[in-house]
Amino acid sequence: MTRLPLKESLFLGFCAIFILFFRVALRLHLHIPGHSMLFTIFFLFLARGCISYRAASTCTGLLAGLGAFALGLGKSGPMLIPAFVLPGMVIDLGALLLPGMFRSYSLCILVAAIASTTKFIIIYAQNLLLGMDKTVMLQHALFEAGTAMIFGVIAGLLIVPVVNRLKAYGLVEQSRQKK
Repeated sequence: MTRLPLKESLFLGFCAIFILFFRVALRLHLHIPGHSMLFTIFFLFLARGCISYRAASTCTGLLAGLGAFALGLGKSGPMLIPAFVLPGMVIDLGALLLPGMFRSYSLCILVAAIASTTKFIIIYAQNLLLGMDKTVMLQHALFEAGTAMIFGVIAGLLIVPVVNRLKAYGLVEQSRQKK
């Protein structure tokens, strides 16, 4: 990350701050599991779509995870950090394997769905540490991952027009060498 110019580093930091801001704002009791994944996936996608650095989304997830852990958001403790980093890694891997991802709704939806289902790993690990029954643990993790996937898919739908609009207005450089 030391090779990034200041402008791009600040953009990644702002994406991480917006993830935290919406996480705090949505601490309201909406009784909709997975709703915070909408903004998490959106800003992780935005970070990777606007910055051509190969680990942009992972770095943003790491910054957001460290910030969430430092602020004490959630009940997971240190498990908060991988909850932000894993979706970022999936998005970075998707951008690496699917070069035209940010121009295709279907590819963004696919990668967003996969990135959102990383919540299954986090919830399963938390429940395993708590010593839950295996059946209940699996059902809970599947339900949480399923609802997170719905909101992640919505975020995947939103990212294509936003990135295209930012590039059209010249706020983001059209094409650059991958770093």
